[in-house]
Amino acid sequence: MTILIPVLGDQLSFDLSSLAGADRADSVVLMMEVADETTYARHHKTKLAYILSAMRHHAEALRSEGWRVDYVRLDDGENGGNFTGEVARAVQRHDPERIVVTEAGEWRVAAMLDSWETLFGRPVEIRPDTRFLCAHREFDAWAEGRTELRMEYFYREMRRKTGLLMDGGKPSGGRWNFDKDNRKPARADLLMPRPLSFPPDAITQEVIALVEQRFADNPGRLDGFDYAVTAQDAERQAASFMANALPRFGDYEDAMLTGERFLWHSILSPYLNSGLLDPLDLCRRAEAEYRAGRAPLNSVEGYVRQIIGWREYMRGIYWREGPDYVDRNFFGHRRALPGWYWTGDTDMHCLSEVLGQTLATAHAHHIQRLMVTGNFALLIGADPKLVHLWYLEVYLDAYEWVELPNTLGMSQFGDGGLLGSKPYVSSGAYIDRMSDYCGHCRYDVTKRIGEDACPFNALYWDFLARNRDKLGRNPRLAMPYRTWDRQSEAEQRATREQAAGFLARLDDSGGAAY
Repeated sequence: MTILIPVLGDQLSFDLSSLAGADRADSVVLMMEVADETTYARHHKTKLAYILSAMRHHAEALRSEGWRVDYVRLDDGENGGNFTGEVARAVQRHDPERIVVTEAGEWRVAAMLDSWETLFGRPVEIRPDTRFLCAHREFDAWAEGRTELRMEYFYREMRRKTGLLMDGGKPSGGRWNFDKDNRKPARADLLMPRPLSFPPDAITQEVIALVEQRFADNPGRLDGFDYAVTAQDAERQAASFMANALPRFGDYEDAMLTGERFLWHSILSPYLNSGLLDPLDLCRRAEAEYRAGRAPLNSVEGYVRQIIGWREYMRGIYWREGPDYVDRNFFGHRRALPGWYWTGDTDMHCLSEVLGQTLATAHAHHIQRLMVTGNFALLIGADPKLVHLWYLEVYLDAYEWVELPNTLGMSQFGDGGLLGSKPYVSSGAYIDRMSDYCGHCRYDVTKRIGEDACPFNALYWDFLARNRDKLGRNPRLAMPYRTWDRQSEAEQRATREQAAGFLARLDDSGGAAY
């Protein structure tokens, strides 16, 4: 009467729906490290090491709680290389009466789960993932009939549903959103909080050696690996954020500083997305800091919005739009990303800084991703699917359900405005306002034309000009287009020639000199 319970690599939670109500004496938890999941993208070495180590630690934690765990390692000699093959072998080993599994987070894996009942000739129960606040049907009902799916309105529904930051049916502080208060540039601060560091234990060291050996050509490096890989250490990181960084998180949420990889950000998204931390619990704890007077409302609201707003919203978009969402390309962009997206070797300091920390740590915060690497990719006309694959590869918290809508929809406007009301593009002025990057750059952020002109400037205006037929009626771009129209024909021509020359040299050289 055995029940087989496959637990996937992003399901490292004790309250997983597939485990609920199971008799531990009659259940076998199956955990699988498989080649397909480690190679469908060229994942950052840190991402691979984190997931494999967290899985192995979670298996030990389950065993300590009395679960019987059948664990298949990547280097096991008989490993078939994919989930379906390993479930088939487990069915032979354990002859289960039925299989119970929590729904997959991605379309690709969901298709595998849907085939199991037919393949294995026994009942397969696929349970909803109750770690999320908004079920698929609930999101679809909210989205029904809307031509534009704006996160802000969805977020308000999640606030009402959870009661987070609500006072008598109204939002705390009288406003739903304090984003306008969260755009302050930061200065170097010797008292800036630092996330906790967790030196690799024996299990993690073994995994690091495996990754270095099997994935030597993948991006990134592992010499400074210090992420939490257990629920206990992830909780310690969360407690440190709440006490030390949350109070100033809001003010400097969008700020960027040379040499500062983390600022006041939580660095908790990898643990949320793999299951080591509970999203609603984190929001409740952040709210408690506000109620106790230890953190201001703009910080707590901004943090809660990232989780019950953006995170849940991205998941809803991903599942509603279907597996072909990845192929949308509103602008018809086809350019490849420059080779230095995998090396950081560029004279543009903002890009060098963000790419450098990405390759070192598999981390960059949302403004670095959106307004530096994403902004540049959109301005040069990079293929949004290739941009998506790059983000999926290099970031520790990148799972397709959350990364794809963020990248293709929000960052690259590949869905034509379903998700975002306008493309997130800017000249160098925005980066200069929100960072100290431009002061360290060989390019001059105040110039549009000339050898030392910031490339973002001409590229920005060229992007607007060449896409006017698609964007000219967008009300949020009316002011930039009026500014463009006030320029003389000679100025416009010089700007577009500057951009064309940059793009030609970028293509010819592979971007090495830029």
